[in-house]
Amino acid sequence: EVQLVESGGGLVQAGGSLRLSCVHSGLIHDDGVIGWFRQAPGKEREGVSCLSEYDSGIWYTTSVKGRFTISKDNAKNTVYLQMNNLKPEDTAVYYCGADPDLFAGDCPHYGMEYWGKGTLVTVSS
Repeated sequence: EVQLVESGGGLVQAGGSLRLSCVHSGLIHDDGVIGWFRQAPGKEREGVSCLSEYDSGIWYTTSVKGRFTISKDNAKNTVYLQMNNLKPEDTAVYYCGADPDLFAGDCPHYGMEYWGKGTLVTVSS
């Protein structure tokens, strides 16, 4: 059984930083894609950043390039999203998602097979 558990969300002022963590179990490390998605109030869920070890792929949505960094620690079964220079428009519930059959570049186009329950990030102006 695959499980994804997010943590690290919270309230931060604009310009601040947060680091999200996704602890996963049941996944094969070099199999497929794992990444971060977000859903703001009244909007659809969108891809934020993904990585896939098989093809060394990393993808970021345009609005977070240069501010967010995705990384993983296989020894801890954890994927991180370091978010710097946060903006009010980054406010959303952030979800960890994974799929054994996709790659990083697929994130903006396809849904993931597995999802966590999400962690709320609120950025005040």
